Amino acid sequence: MTKKIPTKDFLLSQTLECGQCFHFKKIQDEEYQIVAYGKLLHASYKDNELTLHNVDEEDVELWYDYFDLGRDYGEIKSYLLAKDDLLRPSIEAMWGVRLLKQEFFETMISFIISQNQQIPRIKQIVANLSKACGKKLSEDMYAFPTAKDILGIGEAGVRECKAGFRSSYIIDACQKYLNGEINEEVLRDLSYSDCIEKLKCIKGVGDKVANCVALFSLEKRNAFPVDVWIKRTMESIYFKKETSVKEIAEFAGERFGEYGGYAQQYLFYYGKTSKTEKK
Repeated sequence: MTKKIPTKDFLLSQTLECGQCFHFKKIQDEEYQIVAYGKLLHASYKDNELTLHNVDEEDVELWYDYFDLGRDYGEIKSYLLAKDDLLRPSIEAMWGVRLLKQEFFETMISFIISQNQQIPRIKQIVANLSKACGKKLSEDMYAFPTAKDILGIGEAGVRECKAGFRSSYIIDACQKYLNGEINEEVLRDLSYSDCIEKLKCIKGVGDKVANCVALFSLEKRNAFPVDVWIKRTMESIYFKKETSVKEIAEFAGERFGEYGGYAQQYLFYYGKTSKTEKK
């Protein structure tokens, strides 16, 4: 079936291309193939309407939740602008970004892969790994593999997918996930700070990756990942000088509070697309 969903404060391209997910292929403007939760979706957007093509009826709710369409982003924007009008250029430019509700294991591995990588390279490694040991969904799209699948090809197999030094980190994450040391439900129940510290027990995972996983798959919406783009953007807008990652994170926590993750996405995509220069 084809399902058309009226939307507000949503643009498919901005939501997918903002660096929060990596398992999709652009067909043309505002039309994509997306892999999530072991399923393949063909989606397009036009005139404030998201169209899910050839979707099973029982999966419509899954994709509705995946795109976070039940949340009032107009209210979120109003809150952020009332707190800080300096966000206005970012929010007005990136008005259609929504925070996806992603599957935990794929998000964890994807952001381990993301370390010191550009988005096209991350997407390619995710695609390589999925093809190497994931379930085939179409001629050229594969489901993200399970932890057992990845351990089945071993560190050498992961390296063949061009993951480089991150390969050992991926294997460690899979082992900790399978033995229960890293448990999604436990992480969801933990406070934000405890969740971050728990994720950092994975080999190679630091504050940035832990915050990305917390924000994009565990709904810790106050998480504020700081990478080179956010650092540069925050320095340009707020500090006007070289500023430490720790100071930026603390400032964001105080300024944006429980809405930090939303502010981060507007700022990240705005800074990256406008190529904000460091002051």
